[in-house]
Amino acid sequence: MKHTRIRTFNTKETYPEQNLDNDLCQAVVAGDTIYLRGQVGQNLDTSQSVGIADVGAQAEQAMANIARLLGEAGGELDDIVKITIYLTDPRYREPVYRTVGKWLKGVFPVSTGIVVSALARPEWLVEIDCIAVKGATNS
Repeated sequence: MKHTRIRTFNTKETYPEQNLDNDLCQAVVAGDTIYLRGQVGQNLDTSQSVGIADVGAQAEQAMANIARLLGEAGGELDDIVKITIYLTDPRYREPVYRTVGKWLKGVFPVSTGIVVSALARPEWLVEIDCIAVKGATNS
């Protein structure tokens, strides 16, 4: 089975301030399964950070990115089966989970929440990744 890689990039361009050279992508489609890279408060088209110091705005951007990438991969939010939410401060849980809950109302994925000391850039406060299965149905 051939995997489809969506929005490929190299970390040299994405993180010019860091000495990296990794070939990555935003999403991989393997059969009916879609794996998304962790999404943050960053515009997918411009790579500009949004919602600086506003965890709710960053979560909103991350979820908008997830919806967009799933669409590009042939899926939709209803196909999400697993999300992982990384927070840099446990006090961010309520605003982030409220935002995620709004986007995933009625989807019922499994979820893991983790508090970490930092993300790839100091301005990022939340990162959300997910796994989806095309055609998944709620029951």
